[in-house]
Amino acid sequence: MKILFIGDIVGKTGRASVKEVLPFLFKRLKPDYTIANCENLAHGNGITEETIGEMREAGIKCFTSGNHIFDKKAALDFIEDYPDVLRPLNYPPSVPGHTYRIEKLPENKTLLITNLLGRAFMPPVDCPFRTLEKLLEEKKADYVFVDFHAEATAEKAAFANYFDGRVDVVVGTHTHVQTADERMLPKGTLFISDVGMCGASDSIIGVKKEAAIKRMITGLPQRFEPAGGDWWFSAVIVDLSENKKIERIFFKSKREFEQWKLKN
Repeated sequence: MKILFIGDIVGKTGRASVKEVLPFLFKRLKPDYTIANCENLAHGNGITEETIGEMREAGIKCFTSGNHIFDKKAALDFIEDYPDVLRPLNYPPSVPGHTYRIEKLPENKTLLITNLLGRAFMPPVDCPFRTLEKLLEEKKADYVFVDFHAEATAEKAAFANYFDGRVDVVVGTHTHVQTADERMLPKGTLFISDVGMCGASDSIIGVKKEAAIKRMITGLPQRFEPAGGDWWFSAVIVDLSENKKIERIFFKSKREFEQWKLKN
């Protein structure tokens, strides 16, 4: 049982990297199910029906998200009709959208997918620990996969260790920078602090550098635009078979991906 999870897809450049890389990963790794974080799909902020459709066509079966999921206000109008697009579970109950998905997999197995926001350095939301506890009490599945969208690595590690042995996978998202700490926790949960992003490589976490630098120097609000050009692609492949493991996938450029294709 293999799950491919793709880190935050940022704008047109990120979508282009996914469409170019995925056919080869499907052929080489043969995942049973593919998930991606979609909160930055549409011009770097939020989602549209068109961008979700584009990524569905690329082969993604389920989308997790984060604090930018509703940056495009139109999402409020269609998200209830998209059960494969998950908004964070620990938003208040009145927020529209689906908070978990249970999929039927080969060998009569089921996969529960859900998505929560951290609270350190993030907008206020309900407690992610207690919120996931409640979901696990109410919903049962053979495998549980959690995208924990959070800023602080300490909060991500605390969350994963708290649920160690009770969920199968905790992947961190949000920082757009892939961490090198993928591992199995003592009770069997597979964990990585951050999967990273799919987006422009010559950028600051996917956006044009000039605006990001100006904001840091002046402290004034800036309009962030997604960068273009060459891309990098970040993901993890999770194996939930007897030889349980999590492995990082990271292509720093199109050239690096082309070299990988030649070797594989």
